[in-house]
Amino acid sequence: MSKFVPATIAGVVLAATIALLAGSGSPALGEFTIDKPNGQPDPCRSPEVAKNLLCPNLRIGKPSEMYLDRELQPGRALLRSTNDIRSRGLGPMELRGRRDRPRTMNVTQAIKRRDGGYSFYPTQGRLRFFNVGYKWGGAYWKVRNPLRFELWRINAAGKKTDLVRTGPKQFYCFRDLVQTNPDSIRSPENPVYPACNQNPDVRRVTLGTSVGWSDIYPSTYDKQWIDVTGLRGCFAYVLHLDPANVLFELDKKDNWSQRTIRLPWRGYQRGGC
Repeated sequence: MSKFVPATIAGVVLAATIALLAGSGSPALGEFTIDKPNGQPDPCRSPEVAKNLLCPNLRIGKPSEMYLDRELQPGRALLRSTNDIRSRGLGPMELRGRRDRPRTMNVTQAIKRRDGGYSFYPTQGRLRFFNVGYKWGGAYWKVRNPLRFELWRINAAGKKTDLVRTGPKQFYCFRDLVQTNPDSIRSPENPVYPACNQNPDVRRVTLGTSVGWSDIYPSTYDKQWIDVTGLRGCFAYVLHLDPANVLFELDKKDNWSQRTIRLPWRGYQRGGC
């Protein structure tokens, strides 16, 4: 398993700080972290390496099926949303976990080669045997932090200025749930990556999403919300893929989607704010 070194941590913190201080329109990652996930060159962004690979690319659909939940936590206003993590690259996003602690695994990303087989790249990604509760089927091996719910304050020009709050959800499966782009010539007709493994004793697992497929979590699912209690004004409700930048993929610039909303929430409004 690869390990963070101080320079890597410092680079990530510095890039995030610069983005926040600059009040950027999107929380863009600096050049260091975009080109070097996990502190190492991204094979999918290196032309000489990538030409031999079928690199994955994830995109995220806009927040949808949003509604205000006042029942889960009485006295709080939780704005829920569905998320749709879409696989749209040349090959699948495939992660292979190997047990290193009682309830966690390190992660190696497997990228298909054009001539067949795979190339393997250690990552800083983690899997955890995470319990979502009896209502949602119990515990699963899930990926840590592949998507973050973010609420940004915006100015009169609609530009994001301040990150106000984030959602509580941190663990997701990668799986073939719905074929959302069946016209892709690289999209398999049938799911390749099934529901996430529920065996706490397994030593290795494989998670992934095939080209043309999506892993979708409905707004009603566990922790699909941001607490918007007490907030007023115009905001961007943002879904941010791979916020820690640990996955190798073709394009990092399509790792955000957003919807402009007005709070207190009274449903979708024509023209946003």
